[in-house]
Amino acid sequence: MVTRTLLTGLTSLALVGPTGMLTPVEWGTGPFTLRALPRIVYTAHRGGALEVPENSMAGLMAAYDRGTAQVLDFDTRMLRDGTPVVLHDATLDRTTSGTGPVEQLSPAGWRAVRLRPGPELPGAWRAERPPTVAEVLDRFGGRIVLTLEAKDPRALRALGALIKDRGLSRSVLVNSNRPDVAEQAHDLGLLSQLWRSARQMRTDSPERWASFVDVLDVDHKAREADLVRAVRSGVPRVWAHTVNSTRQRDRVLRLGCDGVLTDVPGLMARTPVVRVAR
Repeated sequence: MVTRTLLTGLTSLALVGPTGMLTPVEWGTGPFTLRALPRIVYTAHRGGALEVPENSMAGLMAAYDRGTAQVLDFDTRMLRDGTPVVLHDATLDRTTSGTGPVEQLSPAGWRAVRLRPGPELPGAWRAERPPTVAEVLDRFGGRIVLTLEAKDPRALRALGALIKDRGLSRSVLVNSNRPDVAEQAHDLGLLSQLWRSARQMRTDSPERWASFVDVLDVDHKAREADLVRAVRSGVPRVWAHTVNSTRQRDRVLRLGCDGVLTDVPGLMARTPVVRVAR
């Protein structure tokens, strides 16, 4: 027997849109938090990197405005003076007009960098200055749940201060591949997210992390037994990455995951989930 669950409508229940959509009075006036997310969650990975320029303010704004994801994901690096900024790679070469390591840039040097939108992206995109983490938090904080990956764990305290100073400690997840960094984030009073590769999951014991991980972010390519073990670990939420086909999505949801990180949130949001009875 096959049943289909339509996901259209989840977003309208979960987001406060910049176009003036009214929010339920039950939400109150505080920031939108992790606990308020729906049962199945779509995260726009790097803003939705196959639909928008990755880790760009324009891309994040488009993902937010389209309402196809309940969480916005972005990556963070650190400048020479310790300023947290938004970029995936350790160097500027792949996605920007610049070259060389991000950590050698001054704030003035960062402001001179321009992102290079890929020609394969749908739509027309201008070159733009990559944002700082503070700018992203100021633009979206409290309006939608955010997840930022701390690519450089040395920036963890600076990231925590930015989050806490804005009252967003229940609205922003701090992601890492390292359990010790996830535990440090938890000890700092932050929401912790831990991602793991399919290879790592073969020997992981995820139940050991249940006391300090809020979201376990697992590789959709992992073996079925490893995915099920993660789902049963006691970690409150288990999401799968990076899911870019509806077939991949339907598999991980069928195995018990309650969310996906995807480069194509538009495709995910408009395509019903197919659940096959087992």
